[in-house]
Amino acid sequence: MNFDFELILFYATLITGVIYLMDALFLARRRKHRQRYEKKPPMLIDFSRSFFPVLLLVFLLRSFLFEPFRIPTPSLEPSLLIGDFILLNKYDYGIRLPIVRKEIIPVHKPQRGDIMVFRWPPNPSFYFVKRVIGLPGDKISYINKELYVNGQKIPQEFVKNSIGKDGHGSTWPVLQKEEDLLGYKHAIYIDPAKPAHDYKDIEVPQGMYFVMGDNRDDSADSRYWGFVPDKNIVGKAVLIWLSWDKTQSPLHWIRWDRLGRIN
Repeated sequence: MNFDFELILFYATLITGVIYLMDALFLARRRKHRQRYEKKPPMLIDFSRSFFPVLLLVFLLRSFLFEPFRIPTPSLEPSLLIGDFILLNKYDYGIRLPIVRKEIIPVHKPQRGDIMVFRWPPNPSFYFVKRVIGLPGDKISYINKELYVNGQKIPQEFVKNSIGKDGHGSTWPVLQKEEDLLGYKHAIYIDPAKPAHDYKDIEVPQGMYFVMGDNRDDSADSRYWGFVPDKNIVGKAVLIWLSWDKTQSPLHWIRWDRLGRIN
């Protein structure tokens, strides 16, 4: 079951805030008039008075400034690994109203090479994370596992033989390459055992973005389900604040070398 934490946090903040306000305006006075000595308020009111300021602060920070996100799949390996916890910048792509996600203050637009978290267009209750490849108006081709943007071939340079992994401990050989995405260099994985699926001259509509995973043969992305509308954007990945690898022994669960970085 997928929970919309933003919506849950909103309702929790709203309910505790209403109870807090009602108590401040009416209920506290009534209790004081009925009792000679003011006693501790009922548990629900006491709970709301204690937690509303905390919930409000978390809701505002998460809605307008920064939001944590956990990487659940290997689709962005080797750049982001399963168990990486990243921090999203919520304002770089524009200030948006929570819940309705309407942009009210434009700031910047996504750029090629950005790692972006968004609501999955086929089912917006799910969050996806991919790399921005195509901007509005771009023509994208993917031929024989090589990328073309507006007719320009994107260079790939072999780095090393590596190992791809999934969340269940399975591994397989992959080629690690460095891709130069019109000046933005980043690592990608290519699985030579999987067949190529070619896509030619896909034009990105206005207000949409074409995204792909760096793990090119193990990523469900715009090649399969289409473009990301601007209204689905959640935020830009800016750093890894924790990385957790539970396939290792407990003493080595934390990947210390990954903290503070982003690719």
